Amino acid sequence: MQSSNSNSPLEALRPVLNLLADGEVHSGEALGAALGVSRAAVWKQLQKLERYGLGLESVKGRGYRLPGGLNLLAPAAIEAALQPEARDLLQQLILCDEVDSTNAQLLIRMEQGGGHGVAMFAERQTAGRGRRGRTWVSPFSGGINLSIGWQFSGGVQLLEGLSLAVGVALARALAEFDVPDVRLKWPNDVWCRERKLAGVLLELSGDLTDRCAVVVGVGLNVGLRGDSAAAIDQPWIDLQSVRPGIDRNQLAAAMLNRLLPLLRDYPERGFGAYREAWLALDQFAGRPVRLQSASRAWVGTAAGVDMSGALILDMDGEQQVFHGGEVSLREAP
Repeated sequence: MQSSNSNSPLEALRPVLNLLADGEVHSGEALGAALGVSRAAVWKQLQKLERYGLGLESVKGRGYRLPGGLNLLAPAAIEAALQPEARDLLQQLILCDEVDSTNAQLLIRMEQGGGHGVAMFAERQTAGRGRRGRTWVSPFSGGINLSIGWQFSGGVQLLEGLSLAVGVALARALAEFDVPDVRLKWPNDVWCRERKLAGVLLELSGDLTDRCAVVVGVGLNVGLRGDSAAAIDQPWIDLQSVRPGIDRNQLAAAMLNRLLPLLRDYPERGFGAYREAWLALDQFAGRPVRLQSASRAWVGTAAGVDMSGALILDMDGEQQVFHGGEVSLREAP
C-alpha cells in the first residue's frame, strides 16, 4: 500500500496548521522559530487561513490560535488503525488538503485505467458533489470526504442496491463510536435525529455491461462551522453535536475497514446480505412519505425495500416498487 499527500495550495500551510491544531495560543515569535521563518512570513501565512474558513483568533499581547483546534487527517494515523483485511485491499491512500472533488479526481483515474483500490480523502472540496446535481458543502477539516475506486466484472446489474449497502457499512462504522440514533434514508443518506449526517454518491464508468468501474463517494459531517453550514439547503447534523471528540483518523479507518471488504464481496453477496440490516435502520419505515420526480409525485406509506434495494411504497393497499435515480424521498406533510 502506498500513501501520499496530494499537492495543493494548502500544502504550504500544513506546517503552521499542524502547530495551531492544538487550539492553544502561539506567539508569532514561537511560530516563526518552529517554522524557521520570520514573524512577517508567519503573518502572511496566517492571513491565508481566513480564505479557507478557518477562524484565526488574535489574542492581544500573546499570539494567535484556532479556537477549538483542528483534528487533521494524516495518512499514517489512518493506516495504523486499519484492520489487516482492509490494509490488504487498499492499494493506495491519498490525502488532499484541497481538491475540487474526490469523486471527480478518482473518476479520471478510473477512466485512465487506474484507481482500483484507491481511497482518496480531502480536508476541503471546492466543488464537492451530491446526488441529483447538488453541491456537497465541504469546509476544511469539517467532515470526512472520502472516495474509493473499485473495478467490477459482470456489468452494472451486479451493483444493484450498492448505495444502500454502503449506508449499512457507514452505520456500522459509526456504531463503533457509539453514535446514537443513526438511521438510513433511501436511497443513499445516513441520518441522525431526523437530520442528514452523511450522503453517498456512486458514479460509474467503463462498459456497463461487462467490466465497469465505480467510485463510491461519502461525505460525512463531523464539525461544521457556522459560516460554512449556512449554505446547506436541508436539515443537517454533525457528529460534534451528538458525539463530540471522535478522532477523525480513527473514524476514517473504521469506514475503510467496512467499505473495502464490502466492495470486494458485493458481486457475490449482493444487497440481499445487507437488506435486513438496512430495514432495521429505515428512517421512514411505516411512515407516510412523498416521492418526487422532475414531473410527478407519489404519496404513500414507506414499506421497506426489496432484494434489489428498490423502494416499496404502499399506496391505497397496493404496493409499487421504485428504483433509485432522479427521485427524492421526503416525509409527507
